[in-house]
Amino acid sequence: MDNLMTRQLDLILREGKVDFEPEFELEVNPSFLDAKGKTWLAEIYEDLGGSGNLPLLEKLKFDFKINRNLFVYDDELHFNRYRLITLRSELYAAFNFPFSEGVKRVCRTFEKECLKAGMQERIWNGSPFAKRCFGKASEQSDFTQNGSPGWKLTAYNDAQTDLQSRIHGYKIYRIYPYETLMTGGSLKRLDQLLVNPKEEQREMILKWLLRKLES
Repeated sequence: MDNLMTRQLDLILREGKVDFEPEFELEVNPSFLDAKGKTWLAEIYEDLGGSGNLPLLEKLKFDFKINRNLFVYDDELHFNRYRLITLRSELYAAFNFPFSEGVKRVCRTFEKECLKAGMQERIWNGSPFAKRCFGKASEQSDFTQNGSPGWKLTAYNDAQTDLQSRIHGYKIYRIYPYETLMTGGSLKRLDQLLVNPKEEQREMILKWLLRKLES
């Protein structure tokens, strides 16, 4: 829990007396990733322009866990053309991820918000590891050449997290700022509601979260 949005969600769950585990970390068992899973990840990696050995995460981090359900809040940096590439993988047709269609739509609609938040050099260029995987960054906001290795690594790791959580026996739910909830007779964005939610809004958000577990 490292930002206002996830801190508010944590508070809402505690107020609702929900049995949950915050800041859950999942150690990845390499033996769970079979040949089909490796093929999916390799295709995604290649589609993003990756080169060299296929990088695999050893640990996955989630904002909270309810039973066998994992929740992660994705900020603006996760919604762009590279994440959209990952969501076109056969991986997402093979597994029923409850968020995939919504995230596709958001990637198409809100990349401009990612551009506003993701132009800093450390985000656009990414880590030295991102450069090793995806090559040298283009000028900021230039997608005509190699684009952003930092954004690409984030998208690739999101796909890894989706797959690994499922093959480890969990169901993953991705929450994002652009989801809308009806309150006071109008639709409000989740990120706007979470800035300073009133008591009735906190109750509404709690019910909305728990309904996801029924999907």
